[in-house]
Amino acid sequence: MADQALRKPPLGRSHGGSASARVTPAAPATRLSLRAGADAVGTLSLAFGLELPQRAKTSASVGGRHAVWLGPDEWLLIDESGADLMGIAGGVSALHSATDVSHRNTGIIVSGPNAAEAIAAACPLDLGNTVFPVGAAARTVLGKIEIVLLRTGEEDYRVECWRSFSSYAFGMLAEGAEDAGL
Repeated sequence: MADQALRKPPLGRSHGGSASARVTPAAPATRLSLRAGADAVGTLSLAFGLELPQRAKTSASVGGRHAVWLGPDEWLLIDESGADLMGIAGGVSALHSATDVSHRNTGIIVSGPNAAEAIAAACPLDLGNTVFPVGAAARTVLGKIEIVLLRTGEEDYRVECWRSFSSYAFGMLAEGAEDAGL
């Protein structure tokens, strides 16, 4: 693994919200913006150890590694174990583009029975179970910023946003979680 700069966590707060909707910073993770044509999907899936999703609003997760479909030839990969995703991508001969965006993004976890309500306070997506089930993912907005939203469990969501907007996102989610607890 190449030398990496030590980075301060972007969020100083450790938690927010209420008993029914908790907001916490996600643990550090490596992230990769991946672009590839349909002919490379199989090879890349084997290399990353999960099947890259090929339909809108879908994701794949295996052992703390997530692949989120963002477009017909675009994915966001998140690895919670800190694996060298660029190293893996560099070993693939199929034509693709991979950019390490670990320094750009950060994650926020929203969990609890009212987690969907906390997110919905600032996000226009319908987060109902039939429309946005476990495993669903989308690039959308939260207030005035772009986010990637991944539903990781019945009461669990991962919000990915740019580090520069993380305090804003955390505050919006914490306020939504407080309101959801009323």
